Formats: sequence, structure tokens, C-alpha cells
Amino acid sequence: MELKDFFKKHRRVAVAFSGGVDSSYLLYAAKKYAAEVRAYYVKSAFQPAFEYEDAVRLAKELEISLCVIDADVLSDETVTSNPVDRCYYCKRVIFSKILQKARDDGFEVLLDGTNASDDVADRPGVRALKELKVLSPLRECGLTKKQIRELSKEAGLFTWNKPAYACLATRLPVGKKITKEALENTEKAEAFMAGLGFSDFRVRLLNTGDAKLELRESQLPLLFEKKKEIVMELKKYYNRVLLDLEMRNE
Repeated sequence: MELKDFFKKHRRVAVAFSGGVDSSYLLYAAKKYAAEVRAYYVKSAFQPAFEYEDAVRLAKELEISLCVIDADVLSDETVTSNPVDRCYYCKRVIFSKILQKARDDGFEVLLDGTNASDDVADRPGVRALKELKVLSPLRECGLTKKQIRELSKEAGLFTWNKPAYACLATRLPVGKKITKEALENTEKAEAFMAGLGFSDFRVRLLNTGDAKLELRESQLPLLFEKKKEIVMELKKYYNRVLLDLEMRNE
């Protein structure tokens, strides 16, 4: 099935929109092929400010109505206890809110940006999407991450080469209680690193209170150039600053 065929079957759709590569292209395709589309962004402590800013920018460029929903994910004790399947419980909270608002707006079909490259067997959140009957047209149509980036570039979407970004909660080790302070520290640390020119990286909190930097090998020269600045800044939030020598894939 091609996306245009999917939207022939589903004419009025709501899109769970994160501002990332996949949901951005999905929103573009929905605008192109569906009769009516509305985007829904959930604002929570798990999302950094730049994701919200990107979502607002793209929705504006596509001239699509964007509904912003506030979700207090930290009020759910199961989520904050950070079990191994935390993503399942978090997705249930977030997508239930989107579904309720979308139905109030007259939309019965909710879409998300899961693609054909995503390993659904390793993603507890996908179970929540299935239970809530959320559709994933990019996956149904067999579109991989690489293809989505290429199609996004052709469409002129600024998100086409945006690095993959998992929510801030993924920076904390499983079983460690998720707090507002830990999430804010993570966002500040990663914003600082991004400001120095790093991209596609992670600053992870260890159970010892240390920070573990996961970088691409090509950015090691920048790391050593900025080492003193990085250590000075990150030690405001962590005990020590460590480097993962396995590196992130190029």
C-alpha cells in the first residue's frame, strides 16, 4: 500500500505529532492526501523545549492546525517509578489524552509515526498504541527511516536530517525514580552540548550520579577541544563526567 491509498481509506485524520522526522513526514503526507488533518502535540516534562519549537514551526509551514495538550506525566507513579516497560504506561497516558481531544474535535482516526525500521518487538510503547487502536501508516506502507528522510528532503521539510531523539526519561537508568530535577538537568546538559556543536549524542545519568557521554567518534576532536568547558558545566548537575568509548554509530 502507498500512503496516498491509505489516505483514500482514511479521509479525516488526527496525527500524534512530535516534531521529529517521522511524524513530520506523516503530517506532510496527510496534508497532501487526506481531506482533513489536525496535529496534536503533547507537552510534558519528558520533551525538551526544542521539540515543541520544531513542532510549532513545521505545523506553521504546512499551514496545519496544531493542538497542544499538556500532560502531567510525573503525576503517574507507575511512570515515575521507571520500570523496564515505562514507555508502555507513558504512551497509554499520552495517547489516551490525544484520543480524547481528537474525538472531541470530531476525529475518530489517530495516526502515529512508527516506521518500518522500528523494532516493534523491542518497544513496549507499541503495545499501548495497538491497544488504543492507533494506526501507523508509515509502517503499514513499508517506509523505512532512510526512505522517510529522502522523501522529507524532496518535500523540503527542514526535519529531513534531524537526528533521532528519544524522550528525556530514556537518559535515566531503569528503576531510578524519574524526577523533574533529573529531567531538567538532562535538558540543560544536552542543550549546552548542542550549543557547542555536538549532534546526535546523549548525556545519560548513571546510578552513581555520574554523567555518561555517548558521542559519535567523529566528534571526539570537538570533545577534547571543549573538555574543560564541558566538565565545568556538567559538574553542576552530575558528580563526574564519563565517556562511553563504544561510541554511537556513524
